[in-house]
Amino acid sequence: MNVFAAAAPAARTGRPRSLRHGVGLAAAAITTVSLGACGGGTTTPATAPTSAAPTSATPAAVASAAPASNSNASATVLTGTRYYLGMTGQEAVVHAVRGEVDQVTARIPLGSGHCVRNTITISPYGERLAWVEGGTGQDSGALVTSMIDGSRKRTVARAAPFRGKANCLGSNSLVWNSNDLLMVQDGRRSVLIDVAANKPADGDAGNETLKWWSADGRSWAAVSEGKPYATDGSGGHFYHYTPPKAEAAHHDGWRVRSVSMDGRYVSVGWMNTDVSRNDGSFAVVDTTTSKVVKLPVTGEIKSIQFAADGKVLVRQATRVVVLDTGFRQIGEVAEPQEVQRMTLLAYVP
Repeated sequence: MNVFAAAAPAARTGRPRSLRHGVGLAAAAITTVSLGACGGGTTTPATAPTSAAPTSATPAAVASAAPASNSNASATVLTGTRYYLGMTGQEAVVHAVRGEVDQVTARIPLGSGHCVRNTITISPYGERLAWVEGGTGQDSGALVTSMIDGSRKRTVARAAPFRGKANCLGSNSLVWNSNDLLMVQDGRRSVLIDVAANKPADGDAGNETLKWWSADGRSWAAVSEGKPYATDGSGGHFYHYTPPKAEAAHHDGWRVRSVSMDGRYVSVGWMNTDVSRNDGSFAVVDTTTSKVVKLPVTGEIKSIQFAADGKVLVRQATRVVVLDTGFRQIGEVAEPQEVQRMTLLAYVP
């Protein structure tokens, strides 16, 4: 039975430093504990759960797009950088939108198959990219990492417990645990990769499923023995969530797609069996009460992200509504038309 034990990382000032020197930091300190009462291959939160009631530097650009026709509100409401993922016929393009400037920071060849387009992801503080390269018809491939501008591209080689192939299909195949640690699915098991060291991290990733961490890696949510739970690093608790009946029949369940910095709230989105990218979200759940949070927005929601500075970004068709930690609206940003159909990968304060 694997039990996660989290250690608080050093406070961040300015641009985040590499966490390579302390793999045990940022919720990556993983202790394997044998408990005789546990069944084989099961996992529970760090402590006995309680039942829930029914830095940002301007990115280096390798190519520039035309200035984005953004709202002036972005200069005061979102002072950091929003990273978007766009696709052409042959390459994935990472855009960095800061203020009214839209820069292309990296271009990644798609190759054959769905792996690259389905897995490109950015680390929580905007320093690294990761993706999987696999051919036509493949559901796994080589794990590749680079800096945010596409430089220092490296392939993670086979080394126990990583067998050299990472899954590339399904919902969120790659999940970041702090800025230097990345969780991949190697067959049916989870493996933590120390991206800075370009090798598997020390410790056991555990047997929980559908994990997701807060930006700093201190808090996370997962599913243990079929039950969703959340933790703030010092303890964990199970919670309940029932999707809207009108929609649930058309999807294959839900999963967490973002975790608040204190671990109390999670945003949830649908999963499906389509091999194409699927990382939207539509609701916020309070894991201490199992209640859905009423957000001060109207209309369809594309995604909800908890940022490292505490802001909550609610993305809609043409705008991003910005909320504070109490889910009160503090402004909104009109999205440039060029990025409205792209995936919002991350917001880095």
